[in-house]
Amino acid sequence: MRRPVEGDVHVHYGQIYVQSDPDSYAPGLDDAFAGQSAGLCGAATAGALWLNTGLHTGEVGFTVEVHDHAPPLESSWEDVVEVSFRPASADSALVEWAGEGSWDLGLDETDYRVRYCATGMDRARAADARMAEEPQLDRYLLQFWPAAPEPDRVLKETSRTAAHWHGYARDLPPPPTPAERAEAERRARLAHETAERERRLARERREWGGRLPSDALRTVGGNVSGLRDFDPGLLHALDAAGPAAQRAVALLAARRACEAAGLTALDWVTGALTALAEGRPLPPPFDDDARVWHTLASDPSCPDRTVGRAVPPERPHSQDSSSSPDTGALSPQEAATLVVGPARAVARQSSPPPAPDPAAMGQSSPPPLPDPGRYGLFVSFGPPDPSLRISQPHAALPAVTGAAARDPLRAAVDAVYAAVVTHGEDWPALLAEMASLCREGPARSPGRE
Repeated sequence: MRRPVEGDVHVHYGQIYVQSDPDSYAPGLDDAFAGQSAGLCGAATAGALWLNTGLHTGEVGFTVEVHDHAPPLESSWEDVVEVSFRPASADSALVEWAGEGSWDLGLDETDYRVRYCATGMDRARAADARMAEEPQLDRYLLQFWPAAPEPDRVLKETSRTAAHWHGYARDLPPPPTPAERAEAERRARLAHETAERERRLARERREWGGRLPSDALRTVGGNVSGLRDFDPGLLHALDAAGPAAQRAVALLAARRACEAAGLTALDWVTGALTALAEGRPLPPPFDDDARVWHTLASDPSCPDRTVGRAVPPERPHSQDSSSSPDTGALSPQEAATLVVGPARAVARQSSPPPAPDPAAMGQSSPPPLPDPGRYGLFVSFGPPDPSLRISQPHAALPAVTGAAARDPLRAAVDAVYAAVVTHGEDWPALLAEMASLCREGPARSPGRE
């Protein structure tokens, strides 16, 4: 026999517990005693015991014994009950109320018979509390020994306090059967999953302007979320317009972006717009991400225009913290994946590719490529600062490359979003024109204007 606990322990609300499940707390009172005839030691919840005491608050005498066989019952105890118990883990402990103190019991994961003995319960209940300098009022013995499970029993009843708790336990409804418990858990799980699905769909409806997106919009990628912040209705209209209208919108958006940036005076830009209108691949330098940016930087005719940042309108949005972006620091490689368009090559600081044919660029020799180490990338979350200004030529070029995407819907999404950024504060007029083209259809090619 060994005694892992011997001495005074503190009780509060007349309670102390044995716990063995590291993933759960003490059971509820009704759950602990449901279906029992003994009301002092509640063992109806697997892996836990609820122990009632006469004293409400203060120190009680408490001993825990672990035996190899059933010990004899001493006649000096006033109230005695027995229950069966099996620890849920190898970490069984006697635990005070709210976890204020605990004692390791060292029980094996096997079936035990438990005897809970008490004396002085009425005296302690009448006193309610015991101060540190006052004599002991009640004491308890908790004994464990290996034994097969059997029903709980009241071996001795003397105090009115014990009789009260026995009556309380016997008046409780019987606990649910394993089948009933499994069905209740299934129903609760189904209700939780349904509620989660409804919350997810409601949040998605808010994000998409009051209606759910199609599978095509959910999977198109690119800058769909950025454009959605400005005009989710336009995205639905683009999706419904079909490939021909999507190509027409992409081409018009690319042209409007280049016009706003003053790039239509540059031959290498107008050549790309013509190729888009004719359904041909983009010519150099648009066939290479890094070189298109170098061409923009090295062309002395490129205008120097800036515009204030485009700020999306205020719309109701979900406050679900589970969907909040991670604002932790990103590595340059991770941040580069957030960039769409030719700037991705610069953001990734990729090595220079082989130079294109100088004749294709109308130059006698290819200009040197810029040192990628001169470029930095900064990623921020939240609404853009409208006081900052951006370069319109740099914002417009992604509209051209975006419009060349193989998927017509992706081409329209990326080209329109780049055009929105290029137009800055004037984005509402641009999107109104895009919406008009969706309604009217591609009757004429905007590239031929």
